[in-house]
Amino acid sequence: MDANPTLDQLQIFIAVADAGGFSAAARRLNRAQSVISYGISNLEAQLQVQLFDRDGTRVPQLTEAGRALLTDARRILAGLEGMRARAGGLRQGLEAEITLAVDVTVPAEALAEVLRAFETEYPTVAIRLHVGALGVVYDQVMRQLADLGISGSATIEDETQIVTASVGASSMIPVAAPDHPLAVAGTPVPPELVREQTQLVITDLTDQTRGKDFGVLSYRTWRLTDMGMKRALIAAGLGWGGLPYAMAQKDIQDGRLVWLDIESYPERAFPLYAIHHVRRTPGPATRWMIERFRLALAACDAHRDIARQSA
Repeated sequence: MDANPTLDQLQIFIAVADAGGFSAAARRLNRAQSVISYGISNLEAQLQVQLFDRDGTRVPQLTEAGRALLTDARRILAGLEGMRARAGGLRQGLEAEITLAVDVTVPAEALAEVLRAFETEYPTVAIRLHVGALGVVYDQVMRQLADLGISGSATIEDETQIVTASVGASSMIPVAAPDHPLAVAGTPVPPELVREQTQLVITDLTDQTRGKDFGVLSYRTWRLTDMGMKRALIAAGLGWGGLPYAMAQKDIQDGRLVWLDIESYPERAFPLYAIHHVRRTPGPATRWMIERFRLALAACDAHRDIARQSA
């Protein structure tokens, strides 16, 4: 017959191991020592292994099997505590999971800070994360595939279906590899030279911005859907293009990219919004996350101001 240890037996097992003895475990659990001894004996009978070596010492010692099974016992009780905490949160209206869609222009350090703090504040709430460019975040929210989006502005068909709240700002800057013709052309870069060089451009996979170009100056373009790949190709000297300042900053400091001086493509600052569908009212964890994004993005702006002053 398969072993079916009770939770009470597992609690007693852990208490004896942690307290260093049966009498100490009895005091910790406020139980009679006979109850503790009986619980361990029953658990050993259930598992058909000896958990403690009681011979020749006043302090019971974990056997090799006991040490191995103690890890399992802790994991089972931790899972139970997690289940209880999750159930308590759900009773209070706490979300079980949040699907978050984030624009690629959101600084990675801000996103990481928010998620790190969220894990501490709401350990029972799962996160499902989508990252996209241009209209992807709005599309996810419009189709109610995401509970919350963090995105720049976008043209949407029915603005009455989307609730927006400002949380910060981001910006795009034109960059190229150090040996690219635009990087060695002097400042400002001649417009005719810009038009002749291949520009790497992010294209939208959704209908939100289909047919619309943003900051396209060159006659020849390569279209991509992934901002990380765009960054890699620009750094490889295969073209020039706009990147989020937060994404390009370290590459510029380390000399892998050059911030281009193009009069018709100045740094393009734009606001970032927290957005959600009118039918998906944010719960307490989602509302907390929105406020945390405001703090994290403000901190990124402050760090950038310091970097500018020291440059």
